[in-house]
Amino acid sequence: MGELKSPGKPFVISKRLVWEAYLRVKANQGAPGVDGCSIEEFEADLENNLYRIWNRMSSGSYFPPPVKAVEMPKSHGGVRILGVPTVADRIAQTVVAIELEKRVEPMFHRDSFGYRPRRSALDAVGTCRKRCWEYDWVVDLDIQKFFDSVDHSLMVKAVEANTDQPWVVLYVKRWLVAPIQHPDGSLHERDRGTPQGSAVSPVLANLFLHYGFDLWMARTFPAVRFERYVDDAVVHCATRQQAEMLRAAIDQRMVEIGLRLHPDKTRIVYCKDSNRRDEHDAVSFTFLGYTFQPRRARNTRRQVRFTSFQPAMSREKLTEKGREVRRWRLHRRPNDTLDDLAEAINPIVRGWMTYWGRFYRTEMDPLLKRINTYLMRWARKKYRRLRGFKRLKAWWKAVTQRDPVLFAHWEWTHRFHPAGW
Repeated sequence: MGELKSPGKPFVISKRLVWEAYLRVKANQGAPGVDGCSIEEFEADLENNLYRIWNRMSSGSYFPPPVKAVEMPKSHGGVRILGVPTVADRIAQTVVAIELEKRVEPMFHRDSFGYRPRRSALDAVGTCRKRCWEYDWVVDLDIQKFFDSVDHSLMVKAVEANTDQPWVVLYVKRWLVAPIQHPDGSLHERDRGTPQGSAVSPVLANLFLHYGFDLWMARTFPAVRFERYVDDAVVHCATRQQAEMLRAAIDQRMVEIGLRLHPDKTRIVYCKDSNRRDEHDAVSFTFLGYTFQPRRARNTRRQVRFTSFQPAMSREKLTEKGREVRRWRLHRRPNDTLDDLAEAINPIVRGWMTYWGRFYRTEMDPLLKRINTYLMRWARKKYRRLRGFKRLKAWWKAVTQRDPVLFAHWEWTHRFHPAGW
């Protein structure tokens, strides 16, 4: 991969760019696509495989294979269809994504947070929390089936306006119409949408909504603040009347660009707290796995309790992660040691704590206590002498005192659910 240019090819694509794309795909891992080829199998003939991608993209002869459809259950019911490209196709998509990002990233709106460097979902949640303290009302936006509904002609128009590389436009067009292959082998042709889960979709989605929403908001309602994470957005308003007007205006704007707000999930919410006296049916909304609602808080300087409008881990996510803890079946691993269990679950739990522990972390207590309860059940299975609760409790106290941070979540709590013994 030493040669940087593509002499004699219609398109000038750097081999170094293909290598950078491969490194990104390798870091993200991911499942095999329709060809069944894993990253490890792709790497068995890495040089030739990367050369083949570069050669075909440079010559204009690269055509994407079908995208593998994978059903992912939603926490509130139903399924979301994710599109899983092959490893080679993910690398090719990442080549285009890198090229596009160089052009579009500097122009994106400051309140667009999704899949952007040096910005995160937690940044969006933190900004939203601050603005909920400043503004009384929000419009919680839900774009219905965004990734299934994107207008291809408008998407291509946005790409053409932001690149002088014809190969970027060519391959975006081909990916937009690449069929989806279902588990039974049937192919679904597409004339709208972009597969959720593909490597190029995030930058395409941000580009589409940059023109479709961000710039339109900045031009039409320059004083209104919002946070957008790809197709998930919250708009802040000073009054209920302004919120109702904005909801209607945004609804019309979505229709203009071929999209639609979900009629039930798009709601006007009142940010109720101790200082706000209005009444409204909806006083909570969920954004990026955090539920914003009135919560008890304490002013440590004045030693006064009050109600604050705060985000915390959503009930849906607590339920989802609780089910995941149950699927670990820790009590069915009596041959493991505590160190083995800690090595297995700590990376997962630490990730939960890093994300949902940022704001109002006490909402996570039931989940962390549930993990401890399963650890105690594991101990009862492993040691017959701990069948009695008093001995089990004494053992638990000794273990947590001897190594208080063996498990990541022990940094926050050693407590457990006492019921069910």
